[in-house]
Amino acid sequence: MLLRRCGADALLVEVDSLSEVAAVRAALEHLDGVEELVPAARTVLVKGALGRVREVLRTVDLGTAPKTDPREITIPVIYDGPDLELVAETAGTTPDDVVKQHTAATYEVAFCGFAPGFAYLTGLPQVLQQPRLDSPRTKVPQGSVGIAGEFTAAYPRATPGGWRLIGRTEITLFDARAETPALMQPGDQVRFVIA
Repeated sequence: MLLRRCGADALLVEVDSLSEVAAVRAALEHLDGVEELVPAARTVLVKGALGRVREVLRTVDLGTAPKTDPREITIPVIYDGPDLELVAETAGTTPDDVVKQHTAATYEVAFCGFAPGFAYLTGLPQVLQQPRLDSPRTKVPQGSVGIAGEFTAAYPRATPGGWRLIGRTEITLFDARAETPALMQPGDQVRFVIA
């Protein structure tokens, strides 16, 4: 674990894996004085209570999965994405099996980024893990559900993107007027179901 100072009241915690990010996040998320906690793929940015944060980090076990009581979110999906056939072909299976495997898994929000409300979900079955498209789209429609590498996600708004799109959802993933604008937060458990 490497700690880097960020300004007067923040610290960047660098670790080696998503599971270590989850351990750091779990250890710090309810710590008094922490104003903001921003997990990413291999880092956690912490604002506030730096002395207490350093104390906690000295004792955190990066090899143990944190015990949490996550929120459970269900996302209905219409599996008709433009890359569903490509994903099936690359995986050596059928589109129906891609849907079956995608809906059978339970995912965890590892971190959010790229665009407001865009949640990177881990737990994608190994057979469905595939690279991004060679040439990204200039506009991915809002609600598109895709896969890229070890992650799956749903696009909260129309943006450029290179993920392989397997379906779409009609639920609101980000609402700037809501008390909590992003539907999904790090640590949440997510299931995709056939709409």
